[in-house]
Amino acid sequence: MMLFSKLLLLLWAANFAPPFTAVIFEGKWERPLDGNRLLSDGKPLFGSHKTIRGIAAGIVIGAIMAPLLGFPVWLGFLAAVLSMAGDLASSFVKRRLSLHSGRVVPGLDQLPEGLLPFLLFAPYFSLSWDFIIPFGLAFSAGAYYGSVFLKDVLLRRPSAEYPRKVRAATRFRELISCSITTKPFNYLLNFEDAFIYHFFMKSFFKIFRLYDRGMMNALRIEKREVVFEFPDLPPAFDGYRILFLTDLHLDGLDGLADRAVEIVRRTPADLCIFGGDFRMETHGSFEKALAQLRIILPEIKSPDGCYGVMGNHDCLEILAPLHDAICFLINDHAFIEKNGQRLWLVGTDDCHYFKSQDPDKAFKDVPSSAFTIFVSHSNEIYLKARKHGPRLFLCGHTHAGQIKIPPFGPVFTHSRAPRYMCEGRWDYEGMAGYTSAGLGVSGVPVRFNSTGEVTVITLKKS
Repeated sequence: MMLFSKLLLLLWAANFAPPFTAVIFEGKWERPLDGNRLLSDGKPLFGSHKTIRGIAAGIVIGAIMAPLLGFPVWLGFLAAVLSMAGDLASSFVKRRLSLHSGRVVPGLDQLPEGLLPFLLFAPYFSLSWDFIIPFGLAFSAGAYYGSVFLKDVLLRRPSAEYPRKVRAATRFRELISCSITTKPFNYLLNFEDAFIYHFFMKSFFKIFRLYDRGMMNALRIEKREVVFEFPDLPPAFDGYRILFLTDLHLDGLDGLADRAVEIVRRTPADLCIFGGDFRMETHGSFEKALAQLRIILPEIKSPDGCYGVMGNHDCLEILAPLHDAICFLINDHAFIEKNGQRLWLVGTDDCHYFKSQDPDKAFKDVPSSAFTIFVSHSNEIYLKARKHGPRLFLCGHTHAGQIKIPPFGPVFTHSRAPRYMCEGRWDYEGMAGYTSAGLGVSGVPVRFNSTGEVTVITLKKS
């Protein structure tokens, strides 16, 4: 039984390597093995789904997995070669039957790649048909349902209103962070939150009697007034005030929403922008966060409305409940018009976890000479944003480090952008930027040497 399981793992690993490398690398190195050439029957040899990259990945993974399972490297290498040959043989037959490339055919797709390696395994391990036949059936079942999961779950648009480009990696993250909410599976699939934050870090602060003090620090929220001056600001927007709320994490700390309301109700603005991360966790329900947000929304006084972007903690399922209150810019743009002059808002989807940002799409149809404010949950997209020439970049995500150790600064910024961009004002090649410390806290509900904020940005014509 142990040999049976090990051989299954070896061949499954080799056969799942091509589709998963396609998920990881998407369009990179995707050259078809047959060069897209047609045979005399007018049909391709293997089809566009059979790439040099995929075949190479299957063989390499087979060679790597073999010693991990206690087999010689050469055995894993040759077994993967035979399995890839079986895969190509089934593709050749499917093309002759006029079946399009990528279509899954039960049996025809799985049996050749599962049984051909037994030309090697049978003599090496002295295997009989009593072993080979059940193995072929077990391999075929696993390979078939794996293909169905990839095609029908990870590569299929879940609804007609789905606003993102369908990417397997993004859909997988949505699945474990947004769709699977049953305990304990959601904790097991989101191990970082379940263990590192809630067990290790929270225990650390409690052991050293810092937890309560850190929570009190997190409830100290400031209103920060920031003025940006631009010579090309449309005159109609001189003195324009933007209320910027990001990283709310309202369900993570009791009393946080009440503190926010105290500031927001006495802070009139022309426009409100939400920078993402409405819930505390990166998984599970967002109902408590929505309930807390509904306490704040009626207190916002912004005649030009509320706009927002998605953060790495947010699920697309929050769009419908907030549809009437917030206009979300998911790789999209909008404009505010006064006296025939326009202020453009451009927002991208999350670039940190879901990696579904598309600034090219977001800026499409925005005039190159337009005065544009670019909004992204994280500052990590600053290089791509700069290409499009926005005058102001608004973001959050870093929480200003949340926990700082003087004189070194933040312990973590959770951002791949330069550290000088993790808090407050910054400039990159003429693009002004502001990174808010955020209203709430993430991971562990504490702050040390940092303060949450409600930000008011005033635009001035210089």
